[in-house]
Amino acid sequence: MIFKLSPGEQTQLEKIKTLISKEIKKNGKITFARYMELALYTPLLGYYSSCRPKFGKEGDFVTAPEISPLFALCLAQFCKEVSHSLPHFQILEIGAGRGSLACDILQTLFQEKMLPEKYFILEISDFLKQEQKNKIKTACPHLLNHVEWRKNLPTDFNGVILANEVMDAFPVHRVYLDEQGIQEYYVSEKENHFVWTLGKPSTPLLETEIKKNNFSELPYATEINLLLPAWIANLGNCLKEGVVLLFDYGYPRQEYYHPERKTGTLRCHYQHHAHDNPLILTGLQDITAHVNFTQVAESAEQAGFELLGFTTQAHFLLNMNVLSYLNENLNLSQQAKRLIFPGEMGESIKVMGLGKNFDEPLQGFSMQDQKYRLWTIPS
Repeated sequence: MIFKLSPGEQTQLEKIKTLISKEIKKNGKITFARYMELALYTPLLGYYSSCRPKFGKEGDFVTAPEISPLFALCLAQFCKEVSHSLPHFQILEIGAGRGSLACDILQTLFQEKMLPEKYFILEISDFLKQEQKNKIKTACPHLLNHVEWRKNLPTDFNGVILANEVMDAFPVHRVYLDEQGIQEYYVSEKENHFVWTLGKPSTPLLETEIKKNNFSELPYATEINLLLPAWIANLGNCLKEGVVLLFDYGYPRQEYYHPERKTGTLRCHYQHHAHDNPLILTGLQDITAHVNFTQVAESAEQAGFELLGFTTQAHFLLNMNVLSYLNENLNLSQQAKRLIFPGEMGESIKVMGLGKNFDEPLQGFSMQDQKYRLWTIPS
């Protein structure tokens, strides 16, 4: 696989490779989780920290808010529904991309005279923060004062927390199982290239997660996200009353570790080319791993959340009456297909609702709530 890099991309690649190489040389290797963290989040050089385009046609991938305003229309109605049960109502979006979702939700709620007290955006990338500001200044300047950017979570938050395709970008550990037991994949360097190497697990927590599953076919390689429990706990500490709504690629645990995924779920995206080698194009490509939603549900329970619902993106949007917005608009109809068809995002992306001091039924999970899938073993 050969990609033609611009001079700027080549310079960025060389700089981040040098930085990672120095860390590898200290110990001979680093965990893949550490490599992924550096590749994605190193200031100025990491994928999400650099000024390269990431979203849309000129970037590497598309997300639901970029595909169609239908996604935001449905989420705006969801926020409106939750707001009726709360004395104070705010919205917090974690990782807001180019700002499309924030802008569309705010405009919809403004038209319906249901604006939140504040729309918080938690964004760690200064470049994306500026993109978001520019988007809102251009598309809905009258709503800019309603938005507040943060580097950390607010406290005593009341309302809806939105996270669309956030968890799949968490750095993950990668493990290998065979008849001899469990080993961890590390990243080392050979002839100026990053390469895989196997070694003892860096933490017993990896074996703890692996023992929750029965692997019928070996050898087996997979990913384990050790950051999820603390992240969910932080959301629990932030939210006083309201709902967390999570959208992401993933599966319940027993489906996550299904034999058909015996090489794992790592995916990389560069200029809309998808592949599974995270050790090339360091800092220039997106790296993701699917989410274990049973792990999310378990972490949520420990953090004091109530599991309000779990379903596919297709069922969630259909429950929110997405089809009612089409009005024979052919362009919107094509966009809706991308959001809800099984071969597109409809089945791949799952939706989970978590409540804190909130137990009202939610329209988004009114039909085809699939919480049972989180705990059952597929036949």
